[in-house]
Amino acid sequence: MASLLLLLSGRRRDATVRLRRRAVAVPIEASTTDAVFLVLRRMRLPLAMLVAIFTISVAGLTAIPGVDADGNPAHLTLFDAFYFMSYTATTIGFGEIPYAFTIPQRMWVTFSIYASVIGWAYVFGMLFALLQEQSFQDALATGAFRRRVRAFREPFLLVAGYGRAGRMLCRELDALGRRMVVLDSNPRRIETLAADQLASEIPGIAGDVHNPAVLGLAGLGHAQCEGVVALTSDDDANLAVVIATQLLRPDLPVIARANTRAAATRMVDFNPTAVINPYDRYGTYLMLALHQPVTYQLVSWLISPPGSELPPLREGLTDGRWVVCANGVFGEEVAADLTAAGLEVVLTNPADGNPDLTGVVGFIAGADNDTVNLALAAHARLTSPDVFLTVRQHHHSNGPLVEAFEPDAVFVPNDLVVLETLARIITPLYWSFIDHVLQQDDSWSRDLLARIVDRCGERTPHSTRIILDKTGAPAAWRWLQGGTLRLEDLTRDPTDRGSFLPVVPLVLIHDGETVYAPAPETILAPGDTIVVAARSAAIPILTMTLYYDSRVRYVATGDQVPETWVWRTLALPGH
Repeated sequence: MASLLLLLSGRRRDATVRLRRRAVAVPIEASTTDAVFLVLRRMRLPLAMLVAIFTISVAGLTAIPGVDADGNPAHLTLFDAFYFMSYTATTIGFGEIPYAFTIPQRMWVTFSIYASVIGWAYVFGMLFALLQEQSFQDALATGAFRRRVRAFREPFLLVAGYGRAGRMLCRELDALGRRMVVLDSNPRRIETLAADQLASEIPGIAGDVHNPAVLGLAGLGHAQCEGVVALTSDDDANLAVVIATQLLRPDLPVIARANTRAAATRMVDFNPTAVINPYDRYGTYLMLALHQPVTYQLVSWLISPPGSELPPLREGLTDGRWVVCANGVFGEEVAADLTAAGLEVVLTNPADGNPDLTGVVGFIAGADNDTVNLALAAHARLTSPDVFLTVRQHHHSNGPLVEAFEPDAVFVPNDLVVLETLARIITPLYWSFIDHVLQQDDSWSRDLLARIVDRCGERTPHSTRIILDKTGAPAAWRWLQGGTLRLEDLTRDPTDRGSFLPVVPLVLIHDGETVYAPAPETILAPGDTIVVAARSAAIPILTMTLYYDSRVRYVATGDQVPETWVWRTLALPGH
């Protein structure tokens, strides 16, 4: 069963209170040196030496007298001397021109050749040393990164932090075809980004996210930047990203991770889209399972991957003792939350061995070691098979073991952060519906659950968004120009109006107003947005109603009409 610990939405401040008083351009000049400037500064002395050698050689060659073809004294012109030294420097060797040299001239040319060889050796030696310097390589990488970000012509997300959570998020977004720019303070993680097998090449750079100029370099001020995600393991760094985004680009949504309540409180003051603190919300959603089991069952089912089975309803979790076997702040906070809810709670240390589980209704294995947690959970299941079992998982590599064990709930901080972030990025309307469900009582949740199961079955449905406009639903949009279409008509089978598709409307946005679980008799209008839960096989059938004029007329009125352009022109409204 999917864990509900990822669901808590950070409370936002009043959006009418703006922290930014003055519009300030996003800085883009990071504290790095341009590669060209580095070359010019470092190669200044070698190039000056080479130019001096070349100048002296040309001047000397013009000053030394020679003999022309008739035996008369002659001097090389400045151009002839320059031309001769130029091709001599490149070792091409066209011979002595415009006439054979004298002994003094040849002595001077010999001196010039060896002097230029020394000069070129010095130049190339300094250049190769520069190429190996980390500062120069960083400057080249920064320049290339800046050009790639500036070249974006499609929306992208700025992801700060490429640790475990950031890496998981980027993989999922990449699979969905979303573009990203990654920023992390650890150069090794950026190297990992380049080595990851992703469908698209994601620009990444190592830099300090506390510096607004680094965020600007990563595209914070770019017109195509559609949002910012701060997933570093450092709360101060995530707070810095939230502050910079709010003050420099308040129009952008920002989602941030917080590992402490104090950090989350500071972030909320800057009105981010969401602050995700998995440790703080653990007890909150555990309370949901205790006091609103039907709502817990409904939400845990809806956020599970499509096709997941409906989890069993667990009631009576407040009718006995709870045991929390954990150490550190995690165990103390969970025990405090359960105690505040009026439950009998026993907090034990995993180092003390298996706790007494007599009369226990719930057990939380929250040690700092996955192996210990699985051992504790196994003992609890063998001792009390009906106990509500929660396991804390630290390392993603142990996921198959925890999945095979199948506890009632799993607490994986990184997974929870990534799942909520993905949901807020990909299906924000669906996530807003989940938030609404969390505020309802069990009676409301029971009715909605029964309705979804009756239509879609006991497997987690897919969710999709429908926009009744000229592009997303052309036939329905044309019909609504002069006809009437109810919400329940939209869910009828376009081949048999008397039956309904396995589709349940969850959210309706009409004239800017959001309605959750809208009534079937609701009259639709052009431009409405609808989020539905549906079986995957029903979505293509629903598309027939959206795109074919005869089908939308049939579900709305019951009239069977031929699918011809002539009929649509003569008979259908809006033509």
